Amino acid sequence: MREFSETYLERTRKGMWDDTRAALEPLDLESHERVLDVGCGTGELSRVLAAECPGEVIGCDADPDLLEIAGEHVPVVAGDALRLPFPDDTFDLVVCQALLINLPEPAAAIEEFARVSSDLVAAVEPDNGAVEVDSSVPTEESLEARARRAYLDGIATDVSLGADAREAFTEAGLRVLETRRYDHERTIEPPYGEMALTIAQRKATGAGLADDRETMLEGEMDDEEYDDLRSNWRSMGRDVIEQMEARSYRRTEAIPFFVTVGRVE
Repeated sequence: MREFSETYLERTRKGMWDDTRAALEPLDLESHERVLDVGCGTGELSRVLAAECPGEVIGCDADPDLLEIAGEHVPVVAGDALRLPFPDDTFDLVVCQALLINLPEPAAAIEEFARVSSDLVAAVEPDNGAVEVDSSVPTEESLEARARRAYLDGIATDVSLGADAREAFTEAGLRVLETRRYDHERTIEPPYGEMALTIAQRKATGAGLADDRETMLEGEMDDEEYDDLRSNWRSMGRDVIEQMEARSYRRTEAIPFFVTVGRVE
């Protein structure tokens, strides 16, 4: 399973659920007393669950560094998603966010979630193949689409799982109750924060793309194609910085997430 840094999780989850929590309504959060957030990371979703649930919310993750941060907001326990350190029926709701997309067998995780839940299991999974980007830099949208296709082609797990998580629920023996879509939008505009400036610098140096080089080359992209992409990527990054200096750079990214809820039979 891929590992994620605190910075990555902050960048990709910042502001999620701040605009609306309507897609979480099928979880019936106000009626649950014991909730487990599996693969909680830094606790971004855990905090939302704790704000909505009258009972206790516990975060669980295999990364102790991320758990230390999550533990500032909710009780946490170290554990593997496929071997949760809890007896059967410990919780009445088990939730994960952007976890199944990183697992080779999502149904195995859902089956383990169902073991420790007496009622509901829910998964909030993105469709990373349907990300939409709108940028004031003309080349950014097409280059990001090209890089995304190469990355998706090279990665071993289904990071475009999205609404197809329903199949994992059914395979694990749960009855799917509902799937709702939530579009998470991330916007960069003046005044630019430190995170936005860091992202721009990583584009201009090609550092961000370099992180994914190995994965991209696992697919159909070859070294020559990657080098061409990286050259154009760095040029695009310099255009981003130039627009930032003129305070004219604007970028919006929309990532569709799908909230699937199933009942333990």
